Amino acid sequence: MIKSTLRIPEDLHQQLTDQAVTDRRSLNAEILHLLEVALSAVPSGTQNRPGGDSASPAPLRGSGHSSRP
Repeated sequence: MIKSTLRIPEDLHQQLTDQAVTDRRSLNAEILHLLEVALSAVPSGTQNRPGGDSASPAPLRGSGHSSRP
């Protein structure tokens, strides 16, 4: 398994932690579960971008800043 560091807004971290407690999972297991569910809901070959434009980055939550300068 690959180790990775992820920066997320505090409010999202709290939501994930609360959901993990509710589901009786570790935070890591909850994040993996939610990612698997989300990815299985996206049909293969479709673009998961606003308007289907693969050149447009999806908006970021929390920071209020664009991902580009």
